[in-house]
Amino acid sequence: MATSEEEEEEELRRVAGSVPDPELPVLTLDELGVLRNVHVLGPGRVEVELTPTYTGCPAIETMSADIVRVLHAHGVPEVMVHPVLSPPWTTDDISDTGRRKLRESGIAPPRTQRAPGPVPLALGPTHTAGPAGPQASDHGAPPAADDAGPRDTVGAVHCPQCGSADNELLSRFSSTACKALRRCRACREPFDHFKEV
Repeated sequence: MATSEEEEEEELRRVAGSVPDPELPVLTLDELGVLRNVHVLGPGRVEVELTPTYTGCPAIETMSADIVRVLHAHGVPEVMVHPVLSPPWTTDDISDTGRRKLRESGIAPPRTQRAPGPVPLALGPTHTAGPAGPQASDHGAPPAADDAGPRDTVGAVHCPQCGSADNELLSRFSSTACKALRRCRACREPFDHFKEV
């Protein structure tokens, strides 16, 4: 059975986690996976652990200030936000809800890394080819009726408009450093791809 302190930490985590990401406001900090822990240190004192998407991320200051603001508004007078660098954040930390929201906003979510460790780098053509259309998945089976789109796979980037895995890289950087600009070769629409880290 949860103690009142555990319930309070869970509630404060929900409040802090509801803060939108400053660079991708379609995602909350909880959905992005950067909110690590919330600890009640005593009456009116809370410590929040936040992992930046990369060391030196300029958005960490805005995230911290927004967390302090929402927790103050929730009645917590003393809020300390500490960056936590280990374990490092990876795009695998983005929740399923976050991936669905990215897709719905026209951004291809990052591919899932199946194994721990660094992301392998493969140099080669600037386009990916795979089964066209949203019916394709990483196992060749059609997605479930409630599926928000094709399943994430290690090798394919799916167009968020039509689901095709046949696309080309236009620029390694898009509106933010974490995204690349791609164009679908099936529907010809450009789209952002949240790069894997």
